[in-house]
Amino acid sequence: MAPGKIEDSAQTNAASTDTSGLPTPFHADGQWTPETVLSTLPTRPETNSSSPLPFFHLLERLKTTKREGWRRFGIHHGESIGDHMYRMSIITLLCPPALAAKLDISKCTRMALVHDMAEALVGDITPVDGVSKGEKSRREAESMDYLCGGLLGRVHEGSGQAEGIRRLWQEYEDGETAESVFVHDVDKMELLLQMMEYERSRQGKLDLGEFAWVAKRVVLPEVQAWASELLEERKEFWGRLGKADGFGTDDKTDAGRVESTGLSDERRRQQDEHYGNGRAESNGTAETNV
Repeated sequence: MAPGKIEDSAQTNAASTDTSGLPTPFHADGQWTPETVLSTLPTRPETNSSSPLPFFHLLERLKTTKREGWRRFGIHHGESIGDHMYRMSIITLLCPPALAAKLDISKCTRMALVHDMAEALVGDITPVDGVSKGEKSRREAESMDYLCGGLLGRVHEGSGQAEGIRRLWQEYEDGETAESVFVHDVDKMELLLQMMEYERSRQGKLDLGEFAWVAKRVVLPEVQAWASELLEERKEFWGRLGKADGFGTDDKTDAGRVESTGLSDERRRQQDEHYGNGRAESNGTAETNV
């Protein structure tokens, strides 16, 4: 087994298939629709049903679809989208009390649980996939319309449940409320935790320092404190291995083969766009005084 490679396993978005809806020559901007993925499923979910079971079944894809960014580093049997959202939801429950007093924590937890729901169809699009921020948002919005309208539109009609899920997702996407800013920060914090855990499990033979830069996109001081503690923990880990830091320090390991001079300008631009706190941040209007 080559350094940094972990045995592959069956998964929804394996590179050899097209079931994730990830970009291919046939899925240029503007061409992807939910049907792109639905047409590949062995069993299509029944639409306009009064039962939530078709929706429940489709949610399985969140359990089996892997988070795509790690696969570039040979981590094929890694976390799923559902894994990521579950830990995020728990993190929201441990929001520092001074910050929690200013937020609707119940809403934050629910938002964490639905913020990547569209990826059940869209897949986990990463900064290097060549899909623009606007196109990614379009695909995800159409997927949420299908999930909350086509699959849940007649479930418990009049209850507002489906509409509530759709609104929560949109609130996260817009990034204008205090709750959405916090959940965006939690999203980044969960990524940083997973980065460190993969590096530690490989005992320093795998360098994921490219992702450490995401810490600079954390907005709230309380989450910045968590990120700083995590990065200090990571610095100590690499220090015990005789390295000043964990990024591009040894050309005999994966670490030395991952952009040894640091992030390229293009990769930094891609990450900066991808990991921004929703539309509001890109417009300079995100409310962060929480």
